[in-house]
Amino acid sequence: MWFSFWRSRDRFTLDHLRYLTDQLAKVQIVNEVNKDFVIEALRSIAELITYGDQHDPSFFEFFMEKQVVAEFVRVLKLSRTVSIPLQLLQTVSIMIQNLRSEHAIYYMFSNEHMNYLITYSFDFHNEELLSYYISFLRAISGKLNKNTISLLVKTRNDEVVSFPLYVEAIRFAFHEENMIRTAVRTVTLNVYHVGDECVNRYITSVPHTDYFSNLVSFFRNQCMDLNRLVSETLKNPCPDSTSTIIAAVDEIEDNLYYFSDVISAGIPDVARLITDSILMLLIFPLLLPSLRVVDANDMQSGVVTSLYLLCCILRIVKIKDLANTIVVALFYPLETFTRFSRGKVNGYISEFGLTSISQEPDDDNIAKGNAGCLTVNVPNSSSSSGFDPESVMSEDNCSSSNLALREVLLSYVTKGDDVLVWGSLSVLATLLQTKELDESMLDRLGILPQRKQHKKQLLQALVGEASGEDQLFSSENSLMRDGSGCELDVYLEKIKEQYGLSFLPSDFLMSPRVPRFQVLDALVSLFCRSNISAETLWDGGWLLRQLLPYSEAEFNSHHLELLQVSYKNSATALVKEVRGFWPDLLITVLCNEWRKCKKAMESSYPPKEPKCILFPSQMLSSEEDIPEGSSFAAGEKMHELVKVFVVLHQLQIFTLGRPLPEKPLIYPPGDLPANSRAQTSGLDVSGPKPGTEVSLVNAVPCRIAFERGKERHFCFLAISAGTSGWLVLAEELPMKKLYGVIRVAAPLAGCNPRIDDKHPRWLHLRIRPSSLPVLDPAKFNPNRKLKTKAFVDGRWTLAFRDEESCKSALSMILEEINFLSDEVHRRLKPLLNLETALDLSGPEEDSSSHSTTPPNSV
Repeated sequence: MWFSFWRSRDRFTLDHLRYLTDQLAKVQIVNEVNKDFVIEALRSIAELITYGDQHDPSFFEFFMEKQVVAEFVRVLKLSRTVSIPLQLLQTVSIMIQNLRSEHAIYYMFSNEHMNYLITYSFDFHNEELLSYYISFLRAISGKLNKNTISLLVKTRNDEVVSFPLYVEAIRFAFHEENMIRTAVRTVTLNVYHVGDECVNRYITSVPHTDYFSNLVSFFRNQCMDLNRLVSETLKNPCPDSTSTIIAAVDEIEDNLYYFSDVISAGIPDVARLITDSILMLLIFPLLLPSLRVVDANDMQSGVVTSLYLLCCILRIVKIKDLANTIVVALFYPLETFTRFSRGKVNGYISEFGLTSISQEPDDDNIAKGNAGCLTVNVPNSSSSSGFDPESVMSEDNCSSSNLALREVLLSYVTKGDDVLVWGSLSVLATLLQTKELDESMLDRLGILPQRKQHKKQLLQALVGEASGEDQLFSSENSLMRDGSGCELDVYLEKIKEQYGLSFLPSDFLMSPRVPRFQVLDALVSLFCRSNISAETLWDGGWLLRQLLPYSEAEFNSHHLELLQVSYKNSATALVKEVRGFWPDLLITVLCNEWRKCKKAMESSYPPKEPKCILFPSQMLSSEEDIPEGSSFAAGEKMHELVKVFVVLHQLQIFTLGRPLPEKPLIYPPGDLPANSRAQTSGLDVSGPKPGTEVSLVNAVPCRIAFERGKERHFCFLAISAGTSGWLVLAEELPMKKLYGVIRVAAPLAGCNPRIDDKHPRWLHLRIRPSSLPVLDPAKFNPNRKLKTKAFVDGRWTLAFRDEESCKSALSMILEEINFLSDEVHRRLKPLLNLETALDLSGPEEDSSSHSTTPPNSV
């Protein structure tokens, strides 16, 4: 019989299908002798049925008539080897996936054959078999609709009492293999999106609701793993840390997108189940208590991870109740949640971050967390700016029971390190962009954009809800009168009833203007800090622009004074860079960063994604941070200073309600003096190139060895042209007196010339790269990992014939450096002078008119 199976015949015919079916029916046992035949028969039948479904209906009619699926089940029962279940699951999966006829699908799902296969006791210790089984479940779920799903469920009194496909699939929802978890999620989503009311009631009934709480518990464990990774990375960085954290972040975000997809199916009660689970298992006992910094040794890993996760949840999981409950929770005292985290929640114990059942917070740590508590005076209506200058945020020894989580976030902005500032700003920016939040909630947080406030008040005035003038120009915000404060009260009551959390509302909640000024004070304070990175300041600038677009009225004189002092300090630091390592690239960097900052400020989204807080950049904030003789470190510091200066300057323009110019207001290049060395040497602004002929009128003869034992004679020149400058070594032309050919050229700026102490005829020069490393993406990646081997400063030691020649070369270098620096400073003058810059950026003048400048006096 087995030999006849292999004889040549036309494969895609009904006769061949009949032959295979007859041969399969004769099988009474499956063993090592005939398993190959059975496997090939199963594979060929699947191929023929798929072909017939698309070309010849008689194939499937024969398939139904002979009840071939029942034969598959019979063969499975006879099997004593794992290869048969593997092939059978693959065969059925292929058939289901490729069948286009709805009639064929109905047949496949009828007669309980699929449910039998779904509930069959396969040996899932075999990983390959489990993979085929999950693919089989996914293939079935892909064909579900309101008609076919009824064939896979059992009902009693019009209620679903059994749904094997769903129940068996979620058994593997938390399998260690990611591919299996992903396939199971596909199955569940296919079920949810059918929209069958009976099935929906089934999956939201006990005990099936445990799946959603288990999902959140699984997600919570992933969050705890991420926190451990971040903590270990902050304490002991290693080369693979970044990739490991990125992989963990991707998985966390995938989980949240799955939550979002489940919610989008629109099943009643699912959003509530997920909301309750996220709040009770993650937000209340873990994330909110972890917003408190316990001590310096912890490196704030718990705070950083919690800030990121709050942003991530709000951005991805679009549930109105969840978003609003999180916002209302920010008004609760911190101690509310540290107490909440000490007990068990639905059988789970807090183990995340900084507080747990085994780690009671002590009073000293609580006191440390209270530093930076905010106090604000409500302004009088008579104040011209609407705010009392004395009400700027101050430190106070608030007790932990009075320190609200919202105030913790703002205290991080004013007093936290760079990472905490960035994380807090990310949370505020995320809340601002969360569409599920009511505007009254944003207003109570103090982050409702002023344009939305005015728009709402104007609309209310126009429809006659209140006196127009009273509504628009009253000193007190009218949100309480129009009932928009009710949203907060609703959720305060809901949290009390559903989660058992309550506290006595303070006067703060009854004063709608206070939170806005708190946020404004915190942001102004941020721009006065010198230990914050430019990237973080850009995020703060974006948030400030969103809150107060073109409105100086919200700033009082003290705010403006603080911003101006900060700007002037930044300008002073920038002026020092004119005499630093990289003055030749200072204007180029400034123009580039101006364009980038303008784009970032005017964008609809913050400059950085929240997950960037898990990968803090290294910031050089003081002279001690720069290794001696490192042009790279100096270039990074200059780049950072320019970014800070640019955002502070743009804020000055922004506070006056003026549009940002496309380009910074700097003077154009001036003409070169007629007697400059660049002119007499015959070089143009484009600079020297090897092989270019040059005049040697001002050159000084010297010797240098680029290789050991091979000394060469050159003529040395230092040349500046505008904001560029070079050190040139040229070989004299024997046939053309006082002319030579350039062999080597290097940047003039940052050369740090020095005559040797023991050999007064030797001149030492540092040769830095010609381009700024941090601006070269090929050599400096976004995670701030420098390919250091590409940026090692060179060293030249030039030997002159006598001491006078050496001093002459030194004098020439210093003079040309001064010319270069003076030209850079001259071009920056309109930008460095605040009053001039703001006058030039006035709306009555077009920015293109600033190309005119007094004659160059360099």
